Amino acid sequence: MLPPLNINKSRRVFLLAGAVSLGLMSSAFTAPAQTDDPLAPALEAARRRRDPSQLESLKSQLEQRASQNPNDASSPYKLALVESYLVDVAESRKDKKAAIAALDKGIEADQRAIQLDDRSADAHSLLADLYGRKIGLGGGMFAGPRFGPKVGEENKRAVALDEKNPHVWASTGRQYLMAPKAFGGDTARAIDSFKKSLTLDPNQDETWVWLAKAYEKQSDKTNARDAIQHALQLNPQSPSAQEASKSLEK
Repeated sequence: MLPPLNINKSRRVFLLAGAVSLGLMSSAFTAPAQTDDPLAPALEAARRRRDPSQLESLKSQLEQRASQNPNDASSPYKLALVESYLVDVAESRKDKKAAIAALDKGIEADQRAIQLDDRSADAHSLLADLYGRKIGLGGGMFAGPRFGPKVGEENKRAVALDEKNPHVWASTGRQYLMAPKAFGGDTARAIDSFKKSLTLDPNQDETWVWLAKAYEKQSDKTNARDAIQHALQLNPQSPSAQEASKSLEK
């Protein structure tokens, strides 16, 4: 059971970084609750299921909203979230071209959100995650040295802005988990970061999945299975939790 929540610069290393990203990285961001936003329920439903039709509808609505309110930072941020979920959909279909296109659009949208509001810890953490995915999705041998430092910079900025934000620590955990050891990767620190995130908000089903992946990397299947059960209890429809559960039974 889980305890209480309380540059080798060789081409091989860079390719390893990409392989780790591709194998582990999936969107793990939950939109901050905004009860006054009529799109919030649909955005959460689409996150939970990664439903392509819901996501495309939300994308169109958010693009329209951003066009009508060009100074509103929340619309491009949420658009970046939707694009990150569409990356997951494309990857599940093994459509790398579509995944890269959605990822680039997500980065562009989130960068726009940060231009409008540089003090959003959520936006900086999301951008860190998106840069991390760029390493694995067709970034080539130079993606690691190009985007790796950006991941660290965005996460560092997010922590400075709001160290009590659970998304900040979840993103930091993914950074530690995904990076090769030569670039600061540290599974134990990843687990600590995920636990800190879950202490702040234990209802994050996707962070439970990430914690399970970290435990699995340590060959600790007992705690990994326990974390997956938490995720499935919170979101039985979660594609990532279902996939991770199957992986643990192999």
